[in-house]
Amino acid sequence: MTHRNRSSRHVPRRAARRRRVLGRTAALGAALAGGALAVLLLPRVEVEGRSMLPTLEPGDRLVLLPRTARALLPSVVVPGRLVVLADPRQESRTLVKRLTAADGEAVLVEGDNPGQSTDSRHFGPVPDRLVRGRPVYRYAPAERAGWIWDD
Repeated sequence: MTHRNRSSRHVPRRAARRRRVLGRTAALGAALAGGALAVLLLPRVEVEGRSMLPTLEPGDRLVLLPRTARALLPSVVVPGRLVVLADPRQESRTLVKRLTAADGEAVLVEGDNPGQSTDSRHFGPVPDRLVRGRPVYRYAPAERAGWIWDD
């Protein structure tokens, strides 16, 4: 009568479980490192004012994927997306708005809180070249941190 070692049956299961745990840990570590790297290397903006409530709140800090990152971002100018753009009245200022229309040369933008927003309803169409990119990650405040999905 042969005697089987009971623990030998469980070795493949343990190894598979260990590989799954290590794989998940590595993926989580890569995501966190990527998020930290994005916060450090990509442009950032801070939301001021109440024009984008409830989507964005004053004090939200956002990582911007610049429009120049064409390989990562085939098209920024898609109606419904949040965009970061230069204020057409004073290009040194930055606005965060929702894109409502685009024709290839100009865009229309509006705030999610119309009563508190100065947008295309006030200053008209914005030249397409003033769109700088789109916010993709909120890194502060910590309790609101996470990816921004607007597709």
